[in-house]
Amino acid sequence: MRFLLICSILLLSATFASAQTKEEIFFADVTIVVENGMYFLTGSKGGGSGPQGFALLQSRDLKTWAVPAKMKDSLGMILTKGDHTFGTKGFWAPQIFKDRNTYYMTYTADEQTVLAESKSLFGPYRQKEVGPIDGSEKNIDSYIFKDTDGKYYLYCVRFDKGNYIYAAEFDMKTGKIKPQTLKRCFDLTEQWEATPNYKSGPIMEGPTVMKLKNKYYLFYSANHFENIDYAIGYAVADSPYGPWVKSKNNPIIHRSIVGENGSGHGDLFEGLDKQLYYVYHIHHSSEKVGPRRTRIVPVVKQWDEKAGQYTFRVKGNEVIVPVLAEK
Repeated sequence: MRFLLICSILLLSATFASAQTKEEIFFADVTIVVENGMYFLTGSKGGGSGPQGFALLQSRDLKTWAVPAKMKDSLGMILTKGDHTFGTKGFWAPQIFKDRNTYYMTYTADEQTVLAESKSLFGPYRQKEVGPIDGSEKNIDSYIFKDTDGKYYLYCVRFDKGNYIYAAEFDMKTGKIKPQTLKRCFDLTEQWEATPNYKSGPIMEGPTVMKLKNKYYLFYSANHFENIDYAIGYAVADSPYGPWVKSKNNPIIHRSIVGENGSGHGDLFEGLDKQLYYVYHIHHSSEKVGPRRTRIVPVVKQWDEKAGQYTFRVKGNEVIVPVLAEK
């Protein structure tokens, strides 16, 4: 009897551990939208079956997430391959923003950046004319920023013997960049941006841009995503094009700070509690990269009077592990 009891306890423990693992969210290149007292999360789907594209989850507290009730039949899909959308594979890095009465999504597919739109946050996001934003060469990891003067800018990653972040003015009416404005933001200059744990060309990607008190802040990831030192830093400028000055406190998110490998490529958002957060992904485990897991960490924003700009750091001991609600 004692032997059977021990076996039962071990079996239950293993089942519980497995259930706990399955409950985690496996979205990479993540973003969170805050609307109507709720959080909405999407990202590159990791592992599992189902249609290619992007799904949406919602939460009230950042901790427990579920497919919105109205989207159960569609498995939460807000953009799907072949549904008036560009791309056959490699659906990565979605970003959602609202402008006037329309919701827009930029994303990557077939190593091209794409713009789709919807009248509802819940989609479906589609294109009037199916095609990429700029098919002149490969470009990924798109982010559209609207400046206070009403101009739009597209930040994306272009391949040039490495991955570099570029900025260009963006025409929302045509859904295209103004090629003559295209400019590289910066080069690889810091030791943390290229550690020897994974050999690759220069990689800087996953841009997010915000403006505070007439300063522009560009948050980005560096190193190859398979590198355990994949990490996040930021740079500051007086214009959307730079020149960008990288923070001396970089990286602000790294395995040495948050305690998990491959911590990078996400997005900043302000919570319902007015707290600033960064949502990002990590490696699946210390042994393998994918499917990558989703994480959220509070961000501390402080004004530096001497420098005339904000500084950022994260509360590495307060990382949130988002999980799926019980079915």
